Amino acid sequence: MMRKKSPKWIWTILSVAGVVVLGLVDWLTGYEFNFFVFYFFPVAFAAWFLGLVASVFFAVFSAMVWFAADFLGDHQYSSSFYAVWNTMIRLVSFLAIGWSVYRMRYLLDREQETSEALGRSLSEIKVLETFLPICSQCKKIRDKQGVWQQLEVYIGQHSDTQFSHGYCPECAKRIMKEAGLLNDKTG
Repeated sequence: MMRKKSPKWIWTILSVAGVVVLGLVDWLTGYEFNFFVFYFFPVAFAAWFLGLVASVFFAVFSAMVWFAADFLGDHQYSSSFYAVWNTMIRLVSFLAIGWSVYRMRYLLDREQETSEALGRSLSEIKVLETFLPICSQCKKIRDKQGVWQQLEVYIGQHSDTQFSHGYCPECAKRIMKEAGLLNDKTG
């Protein structure tokens, strides 16, 4: 059973909006109140619904937005190295989250495809198991070990079927004629 897929443009818009809103909140609250972990959500959504390339894009975009909010929020560093370092740490974190979520989605999709293929194979095996080698004369069936068994014995061993015996009208007429109980004129 395949998952119903949402249009990609919806997830793109939601991810862009999420990063922009987080950047605004980050900028408005200043550098003392950190929203770093919330940037994981748009990156994760992009990875899950849009793929690896989109998650890389949103990881870079999130790092740039965070850096802009930090810079515009007048965060003073003792060295510009620290600003670059913080941005790179965030970028690596965003990339790791994006790759991890993408990998989970990939493995889940692959497992689902494998499961569906296995289900199809099992149904084909069931169909193949219904083909029975049967003698065209005596109607005995050859089992998996190569032993010929009466039809009733074989089916009785492989199902819950019970048999009752009788004659069809044609066989009854033929046997009656062979026994001399019926002649061509009466039958």
